[in-house]
Amino acid sequence: MLSEKLTKALSDQVNAEYYSAYLYLSMSAIADKFGLKGVSNWLFVQAQEEMAHGTNIYNYILERGASPSFSAIESPLDSFSDVNDIFEKVLSHEQQVTKSINSIATLAMQESDHACYQFMMWYVDEQVEEESSVTDVLDKLSLIGDNKGLLLTLDNELAARVFVNPFPAKIN
Repeated sequence: MLSEKLTKALSDQVNAEYYSAYLYLSMSAIADKFGLKGVSNWLFVQAQEEMAHGTNIYNYILERGASPSFSAIESPLDSFSDVNDIFEKVLSHEQQVTKSINSIATLAMQESDHACYQFMMWYVDEQVEEESSVTDVLDKLSLIGDNKGLLLTLDNELAARVFVNPFPAKIN
């Protein structure tokens, strides 16, 4: 069974994952308003991933015999100046998520909860990928500068992203 501290930390992370989904949905809508359907798609897929992450953590809490607690999900940001601003905020947000995930992994180690630590290692690895993916987009945006044609090329590239459930056997 999970300790109360780990149950609280994991429950808070479920909340944080659902907030992330709201944030990326908000960003997706703004990108759509900017006329960047590919960017909008990339962010929508990101929102779907965050929902899957939150649901997986929720299921893990239940599997360990604990009861998750829930709190209100705050309203996401809904104002962005341009696509660079969106992805800079995505990176900043993912860095915060990384800190939270690392804190839970550290807590699991401190409590000698090896199962929880092992569970959290998937998320630690996932955050490396998340930050790298966003950094790649920011690097491309930096190279593009004010070139609208190249921005449309990047938009088309981002339109190809599709949601692949990382937990198909666990989430219905």
